Amino acid sequence: MLNRFSRKILIGIIAGTLWSTAMTSLLADNEERETYFLLNSEGNPVLTTREGECVQTPNTPNTPPKSFKECGSIGDRDGDGIPDDEDMCPDNTPEEISKGVYQDGPKKGCPIDTDNDGVPDYRDDCPNNTPLEISKGVDDRGCPLDSDGDGVPDYRDKCPGTPRDLKVDEDGCPISKGETTPDLVLVAEGDVLFDFDKYNLKPNGQRLLEGMLGKIDPSHTASIKVVGHTDPVGTDSYNMQLSNRRATTVANYFKSRIRDKDITAEGRGEKELVERLPGELQKAWHQRCRRVEVKIWEYQKK
Repeated sequence: MLNRFSRKILIGIIAGTLWSTAMTSLLADNEERETYFLLNSEGNPVLTTREGECVQTPNTPNTPPKSFKECGSIGDRDGDGIPDDEDMCPDNTPEEISKGVYQDGPKKGCPIDTDNDGVPDYRDDCPNNTPLEISKGVDDRGCPLDSDGDGVPDYRDKCPGTPRDLKVDEDGCPISKGETTPDLVLVAEGDVLFDFDKYNLKPNGQRLLEGMLGKIDPSHTASIKVVGHTDPVGTDSYNMQLSNRRATTVANYFKSRIRDKDITAEGRGEKELVERLPGELQKAWHQRCRRVEVKIWEYQKK
């Protein structure tokens, strides 16, 4: 009489064939007898009407080479509730299944990613992102990227790449200081920049402006105002016009070198003459009066 098996029968898998595998059973008198179990064309065990029992084929002694499964009881080695033969991620850790796994579809048995940002929920600090919030990417914790670290995520940052030492508004843009005292004032003598009674830059004037540009940090600059001045010789209206044209020339040069900045020009004529020094010759004083001032306002810093 056959003894009952004390463990589950293991059977092999060979796709596309119908075959069976042998399991040696022990008789009461220590004789051996082989019993075979039938597999279908997909390599799955053919079960009887009783749960967990396989169809026996004692006259079909085919032996599988490799790859065994438990007959009548497909395993679930990671304990996620999805049988291994259906589990696309059969070796999940307890942490990976802590927020649940997909119950069907191409990711069946894999950790759920509710917002489809590429970061599974079990390690996603922002698991319910909207499509807009993930449109510019997420970090390794599943939260919207903030590339410049200004506290405004990239998907709504209108000024990406802002230096980290600057204050920003709700749109992620640096905040101007407003109409305050300029942070920097650069002064160039008019005679170096322009010929007499002219407003076209001289070659030496261009080199001087290049030197000024080297002292300006565009990433920290909010606005620039170029102010032109003349000496007191000539009519007020003429001097006002000349100073405005010279200021505009310098402002346009700066605009060609510094993009996307608020750069304006203003002519003051002879309204703001420099103070004449004691004993200073009139010619030298007039030369100092003919000048262009470049006033620079920076963004607010943290």
